This record gives sequence, structure tokens and C-alpha cells, in this order.
Amino acid sequence: MIRMLIPVLGKSGVVEAARFATFMFLERCVTEVELLEVLEPVDQGRAAAFHTRSSLVRREEQATLKAMVDARTILDEAGVPYHWTRVFGYHTKAIADYATTTRPDVMVIDASHMGFFRRLAMLAALSRRTVTPVTMVH
Repeated sequence: MIRMLIPVLGKSGVVEAARFATFMFLERCVTEVELLEVLEPVDQGRAAAFHTRSSLVRREEQATLKAMVDARTILDEAGVPYHWTRVFGYHTKAIADYATTTRPDVMVIDASHMGFFRRLAMLAALSRRTVTPVTMVH
């Protein structure tokens, strides 16, 4: 059976990946789903000059909260066993590091909110950094 990793990349969403995981669970292909909430470091960039670190972290967490609630609702309604983890770091590096340590069987990313070049760049970066197969749904 397959362990699936679904990274939550910001507020843009994870709904399509959660629906795909639910479908695969109902078809008895997936046994466990891991939701990985990736929050980018907030102490770098222009906003750090004008806001406190704690307010920036809180803003980043609230931005991904809706995406997490949507994904968890979809998985809960279907009875999919899952757990979630929060990591801080740049998206591709944080995802690759987590996938290297936990060794999921497949990684599913919701690419419905990404442009073509961002999808291509993320796919190439993850392919270089990890041996876990990556599927992008949109």
C-alpha cells in the first residue's frame, strides 16, 4: 500500500490533491496520507523591516489555515487516515528534506494555482533533491 505526502503550499490550496488522495484511498490504493504544511521563513525580505517576527508568523499561519481546513475536511469526510506536520523553510528544500527523512511512496502537489514555469521549476527542483516520485494535479 502507498503512503502519500501532500505539501500545503500557502493559501492557494491543496483541495485537488486532497480529492485525489481521497479517490486513491477509496480505490484502496493509499493507506495513509501525510499533510505537510510548509511555511516560508518570515524573517527575510522587506516585511521583516516593518513588522515583528511573531506577527509575520501569525499572518503566514492564518494564510494556510483555510487550505488546511479544506483539505482536512475532505479527508475527514471520506474517512482517510492522515496526520499533518508543520515545517518552516523554502518550499522545495523543506519538502525534499521532509521526504528524504520520512520516505513517502509518492508526493502529490496541487498545482492548480501555479503557473507553467513555477510548476516546471518546482518539479525539476524536487526531482533533483529527492527520489520520491512527484505527481502534480490541477
